[in-house]
Amino acid sequence: MLLLAGCGSGTTGNRATSTAVVIVSGLASTTPFTTTEAGCATGLAAGGTATALRAHLLGKGDAVYTAPAAAGRGQVHDQIGSGAFGICPTTPPETMTIDTTGSIDLAGEHLARFLDWLRTDKGVQEVDLVGHSMGGLYARAAIRALAEIGSPVKVRSLIAIGTPWQGSYLADHADGTVPLDDCLGDAMCESQMTGYARDIAAAFVSGSARELSQAYLMGIGGWNQWQAGVLADIPVVLIAGNRFTKPGAVNPAVWPNDGIVALRSALAQDIEDAILP
Repeated sequence: MLLLAGCGSGTTGNRATSTAVVIVSGLASTTPFTTTEAGCATGLAAGGTATALRAHLLGKGDAVYTAPAAAGRGQVHDQIGSGAFGICPTTPPETMTIDTTGSIDLAGEHLARFLDWLRTDKGVQEVDLVGHSMGGLYARAAIRALAEIGSPVKVRSLIAIGTPWQGSYLADHADGTVPLDDCLGDAMCESQMTGYARDIAAAFVSGSARELSQAYLMGIGGWNQWQAGVLADIPVVLIAGNRFTKPGAVNPAVWPNDGIVALRSALAQDIEDAILP
């Protein structure tokens, strides 16, 4: 793993309940709402994406919430199969639930409502946002939405884990800009590309699955450009994976990668300073 840190407070141990970490999950994921005091009673305490991270942060004495997220519109319901969970804290309404198949901006609006509800209902005045994969983009959209509505919630920091700042090669393959040949014969890479095009992009013809591409996020008029200034006073940490790599000449939009997002994208190497100071 590679770590880039903007800056940090250096504080450890128990923190005031007015300050909390909020975990935001990514594309096509389902995560229940959990609190510092209560997770889900059966299955995984916070779903497949957030359980381990939540447990780690709780062990450090942090106040932790998981933002409710569903792979489709509506509230979060108990899940069976992989990542199963059940008997969870009362879930917030759809208007505060991230649709992880919908648009980035709509996800941000719902997350912003959730964060403002944490303020009014739980007394949380300041948050550290931890976004996994596309959850980092949802978090960025929420920061902008909070500013637009004049919410007093303060975002102290953003940690983006494997976030596709510049898109994912899987979505780029689905829209025809990255050929299968760029996998260089790697069976897993080819399977991921074809599987994403068949199972994700074909199923969700609009929303996050399509907005995960370079074409949508980058360049003049791209989504990133509209986020200029949003992170101006917010420390940002980027965490990226390079588990999968190939020697020799490669397409840096593909190699090395964490299985979904290329290292170059997760480290935001082509993002302008106005967007990521």
